[in-house]
Parts: sequence; C-alpha cells; structure tokens
Amino acid sequence: MASILDATDDDIQKMLAAEVHIGTTNSDFKMTEYIWKRRNDGIYLLDLKKTWEKLMIAARIIAAIDNPQDVLVISNRAYAQRAILKFATYTKANYFGGKWTPGSLTNQNTKKYQEPRLIIVCDPRGDYQAVKEASYVNIPCIALCDSDTPLSFVDCAIPTNNKGRMSIALIFYLLAREVKMLRGDIPRGQDWDVMVDLFMHRTITEQKKVEDEDAEDEEEAADETDVINKAVTAGEAEAEDDDEEDEEAEDN
Repeated sequence: MASILDATDDDIQKMLAAEVHIGTTNSDFKMTEYIWKRRNDGIYLLDLKKTWEKLMIAARIIAAIDNPQDVLVISNRAYAQRAILKFATYTKANYFGGKWTPGSLTNQNTKKYQEPRLIIVCDPRGDYQAVKEASYVNIPCIALCDSDTPLSFVDCAIPTNNKGRMSIALIFYLLAREVKMLRGDIPRGQDWDVMVDLFMHRTITEQKKVEDEDAEDEEEAADETDVINKAVTAGEAEAEDDDEEDEEAEDN
C-alpha cells in the first residue's frame, strides 16, 4: 500500500536527472548497505529508495529542533554554497560557508563560536574538521555521503552523489521542502512554489549570460517603446496638421 510519504514519480525523475544515484569507483565498507549495484565501468550506483528514506529521517530530525537557529549547515565546497544558503534561508537555519574556522564549536574565544544542536555537512571528508569538533561536544551530524565516504562521527548518512552541483542542490531542495511540510508551512501534497534551480550553483559565465540576456531584453523593450512613442507623436502631428487645414478651409 502506497504511503503519502513515498517518493512521487516526479521526485524520482528529478533524482535520476540530477544523477543523485551515481557514486564513485570506490566504496567504503560502511556504505555497502546503501549501494544498489556496480556498473560494468566500475561506478557504484546508490539505492534511491534508501536515499529517500534517509531524507525523510533527516527532515524529521531537523524539524524536531524547536529553534531553527540551532541547526547549522556547513560546507566548504564551492558547488554547495548556494544550496546551503537557500536551505538556511527557507528553513531559518544558520549556515557556515567557505573554509571552516578551527575551534568554532569548541573554543569559546573564537569570533565565530557557535553552539548548535545539530549540524548538516555536505561532505564528511571535506568538512572533517567540523564533524570532528561536533563529536567532541556531542552534537549530532547529518551528512551527504557518497559511496566512498567514511562515516566516522556521522549520525545520519544520506546516500547521494555529493560531488555534482545538481545532485547537491536537489537533495537540499527536497530536504528543505520536507522540513517545511513537517512544520506546517506547506500543506502536505501541495507543490512548493520554489524551483530547484534556485539551489543550484551558477558559474560567473552563466550569471553573465543571464545578465546579458536581461540587458538585451531591456534594450529591445526600450526600442519598442521609442518606436511606439514616435508613432504616437507622428500621429498627433498629422492630426494637428489636418485640424489646421480644416480651419483654413472654413475661413476661406
């Protein structure tokens, strides 16, 4: 019997399109249970069913935190900066992007010292310092884990491709959407009006291309406005000439 919490066909298609299931050529022994099979080219494929189950569990852990500000999202990976920023914005959590400052969770004299009740990291290997510090002060850790990711000090692993910009964006999008549904901000079963594209990393080239297209659209709109204004002005001038001719004809 299908449950309302099961993944929809649209969600599965998005996960396949974003290559959430594509792992690496290596496998950590603790990640074996999340691997579906290995392709002929040596790439491990992750089980999307278990990915979705862990997403639901992670969302419930996040929603159980009374104060959203006590959730800290961390990533020093460039592809994940936009994703964690949008996730923090929509779920009202805190985020720490860029290079991790050692002692941020353990040293009270540090300028960026924080006391979260839960941390979320994009890659336990790249963000190992933050994960290790969280273990010192007994802070639970949710992590996006690939097929070769070590699970030391990770309390809830979400098996996914944590190296692709689209897969990272989609996972944080689905996680944010489920958290908002659990909190009652979005009715269950209703589409979220936020697009997953907003969570995706965009390079400077892509941003410049969009800005150029916007500038071209504005120029075209301005040109059309000028043409319309000139046409209106010409029409008014012809009407005035016709009125003058009619007045002269009446005088004669």
